[in-house]
Amino acid sequence: MSEKKVKIIRMTVLVLLGITFIVPFLIMVVGAFIDAKIPVGNPFTWIVTHDLTFKNFEHIFKYSPILTWLWNSIVISVIPTVFQMFFAAILGYIFARKDFWGKDILFWAMMAVVMIPTQVLIIPRYIMFSEFGWINTRTALIMPLVWSIMGVFLVKQFMQQIPGSLEESAKIDGASDLKIFFTIMLPLSKPVIATVGTFAFISSWNDFLTPLIFTTSSDMYPITVGLASLLTKEGHFGIEMAGAFLSFIPTFLIFLFFQKYFTKGIAFTGIK
Repeated sequence: MSEKKVKIIRMTVLVLLGITFIVPFLIMVVGAFIDAKIPVGNPFTWIVTHDLTFKNFEHIFKYSPILTWLWNSIVISVIPTVFQMFFAAILGYIFARKDFWGKDILFWAMMAVVMIPTQVLIIPRYIMFSEFGWINTRTALIMPLVWSIMGVFLVKQFMQQIPGSLEESAKIDGASDLKIFFTIMLPLSKPVIATVGTFAFISSWNDFLTPLIFTTSSDMYPITVGLASLLTKEGHFGIEMAGAFLSFIPTFLIFLFFQKYFTKGIAFTGIK
């Protein structure tokens, strides 16, 4: 098969995959601005067959505590993200640049924990958090996410590629480990730390199962659980798509803001 045919096939597959991913997004965006409970027909004709309106958004803000849900999501997403970035940077530096007894055993033991499904830990966590009095509080949603093993792995992989000569030169000049970390390692690791932060925020923001289990009142719901409860109450396609659109905006802005660092971080850590 000629190289030209291979390129055509490759581009065709990529275009089809791109359409597969973009169509649900377009349905969400268009559906958010039409006043229809159950729209019928081709989604691409909805703009023609339905008038564009902001009624869905007005209804959400008027008849649901969506601002409370958004605030809850912000709190339980931003705090774990900041802590994950901090601990990933510290622990990644230790595992990448320091030698101590049992380092490899400890590191790979941590990596083995990644293989445990989150769902398996739900019941033990519920029992433990119930004893702590954390059920239906933000603490139960924040504490399990204050650090990430995969974040430590990414930063370790990145810092191992930083030339050791930089660290040696700093030590010759009398720099302490703390100064080396803050003046050399941390600035050079911005791409991977931004990658860890992006993953952490999006994962926390989109989490549905954990807050569904650990929250019991509407005023403690994040946006994911709030939208699910809204669907049960309203059953209105346009209102649900409007809520999904509002939920999408923060994650899109985070990714847009960290896009440059995110791309570099993925490239340097070797993720395929």
